[in-house]
Formats: sequence, C-alpha cells, structure tokens
Amino acid sequence: MPEIAVELREIHKVFSRVKASDGVSLAVRAGEIHALVGENGAGKSTLMKILYGLYAPDRGDILIHGCPAHFRSPGDARRAGLGMVHQHFMLVRPFTVLQNLLLGREGAGAIAPLPMEAAAREAREASERYGLTVDPSALVEDLPVGVQQRVEILRVLMHGADILIFDEPTAVLTPPEVQEFFAVLRRLRGQGKTTLLITHKLDEVMAIADRVTVLRAGRVIGVRDVAATSPDELAQMMVGREVRAGERTAGRPPGDPVLAVRNLQVRDRRKVLRVEGLSFDVRAGEILGIAGVEGNGQAELVEAVMGMRRAATGRIALGGEDISTWSTRRRRDSGIGFIPEDRHRHGLLLEAPLWENRILGHQSSKPNVNGPWID
Repeated sequence: MPEIAVELREIHKVFSRVKASDGVSLAVRAGEIHALVGENGAGKSTLMKILYGLYAPDRGDILIHGCPAHFRSPGDARRAGLGMVHQHFMLVRPFTVLQNLLLGREGAGAIAPLPMEAAAREAREASERYGLTVDPSALVEDLPVGVQQRVEILRVLMHGADILIFDEPTAVLTPPEVQEFFAVLRRLRGQGKTTLLITHKLDEVMAIADRVTVLRAGRVIGVRDVAATSPDELAQMMVGREVRAGERTAGRPPGDPVLAVRNLQVRDRRKVLRVEGLSFDVRAGEILGIAGVEGNGQAELVEAVMGMRRAATGRIALGGEDISTWSTRRRRDSGIGFIPEDRHRHGLLLEAPLWENRILGHQSSKPNVNGPWID
C-alpha cells in the first residue's frame, strides 16, 4: 500500500452560517497527482487553504506523512514541506521576478548579503529545468498574467516543497502552455513529489491526474481512480444529477457594424508597438473572438478601445461616430463595458463592500446620487 502523504480527517469549517467544509476526509498518496473537483463554492479552495495554514479548521485533524500537523500559518506549512500556487497571484508587484523568487529565503540575518548573481543563475537553471521560462530581472508588474503564473509555480519549486498544491493553475494558460505545465507535473511525479490539483476542468483531470476526489456543498461525494471513471460520471457527481450537453440553436444573422476600428496602432508603456495597423468591425448581435498567445497585443488593443490607453494612430468609431479622443467615462456612458483579465488589479476594490464596488464608475449617475452626495 503506498504511503499516505496527506491525510485530512473530518475537517469542518464554517463561515458565518455557510459550511465550507462539512466533515471532509481525504487521503492523498505519496507521489500521486490527486485532483479535487467540484462546482464553484463546493469547498475545494477552502479545504486546501486549511491544509496550507491560511485558515484554521473549526475541528478535524491534519496528518503529514502520518504525523499530526497543526499549521498556524503558511510558514508552518512550508517548513513541513508544503507549497501552494494560488489562483490569485501572491506576488509583490513592484519587485523583480528574482526578488519574488527569493522571498522567504533572504538570508540568516537582517544585514546578511544576498548572493544575487548566484540566485539569478539558480533561477535561470530552474526555469529551464521545469520549462517555465522567466526573466529574473523583469518587474512583475510589467509581466502578462500568464508569465506571473509561471513565477508563482517556479517560486514553489525553488523552495523545495515535496507536497504541492495548485489552485486552478491553468486558468490563464494557453493550450500549449497547459501541456508544458502537465509535463512539469509529470516530471515532479517522477521525482516522488505529491501534487494536489484544484480544477473544474474535467478534461484536465482525465489527462493528468491519478485519482480524483469530488466535492459538493462542502462534502466528499466520492473518490475515483481516473483510469476507472469518465467525465460524465464526474460531472454527475459534481452536480448531483445527470448532465446533458446543451443543444446549440441558430441565432439571428448579425446586424450592421456598431464598433469599427481602422488602422489602429498601440504602444505599451515601454513604447513598444503592440498593435500595428489593425482593422476590424464588430456587428450588432455578434461575438467577435480575438485569439493569440498572451502578450501579443490583446490587452493593449482592448485598453485602447476602452480609452484606458491612448492609441498612437488610427480611428475607433461607435455607431458611426469617431470616439478616438473620448474619455473612458464617456465611452462607458455610451454603452461600452469592460471586464478585465485581472479583476483583482483592475476590476475590484477588494477591501471595499459590495455596494461600493457596485457603483464604481457610476457614482455620479442616478440612482446612486442624491444631489451632490452619494445616496
């Protein structure tokens, strides 16, 4: 019988009146890739944050390699050989990649010198070894989301964790990058590492995991060997009923163009040309897809259309009217909406209540105002 690397026994966690973990028990074998699946709110991330010391369980036991563990912080978990790559990045944005990789291993004392050249060499070697190419000198705040994810993964690997927790690690990766990441997981499994993979993508479970645990409403519904299950069975376990693929129905033909972009050129903050002479139309009732590997101008294009970034040249028209010089607010008031790729950085005020986030950008419009004051 393989050794059990991680065992959770009867884990309970309640937030207000919501049972995030309702008596969850889980055993993960050493050297396996174990997937946790479930709908949003099933309790996957909460359970792993308990394992990593971010939350304290209300009751229940954690065993690492058969020994009881009581983690009061992620530092305790790291010292026990655990590492976690979070769905939302835990990086210091004004720092370089190398500085982020060194966090937690700065030296023995407050004035101990950092061997930066050796650390940079180690980072490059590790990035090549795991297929996670990064530039150690780059500022994290200048990196695309997918590259920031690589930094997170590389930091955990460089810290030497034996038990790795990945929370939706492929959410921002392109299909080729997903395959590269899977190759990393297989190499780690070959080295005896234990991996817990939180995901809602059943095709990923079937492609990479050895076993899978299904959670629903904070409870374990079942554990399956991936070789002995199917996506249909897992989906039924996740939602509690048979799942049938919806039928596509033909929509109405698209109407006239409502947004027209002509000969658009956009530069990034380093004045590098990211969008060069791009033209396209978006018609009424149409979904227009823009495909490409991350970092090839998609973000700059969308920001230029929204007025968040000034285009170098070109014309943007909404309903036939030139809006190239309009402010972001005027474009939004005219019906253009924007959902950013990084909602934590650009979309929300995380420390503010929902009602404040709800009125952001509309704080001067009814029904949010009462005279000169916010209502």
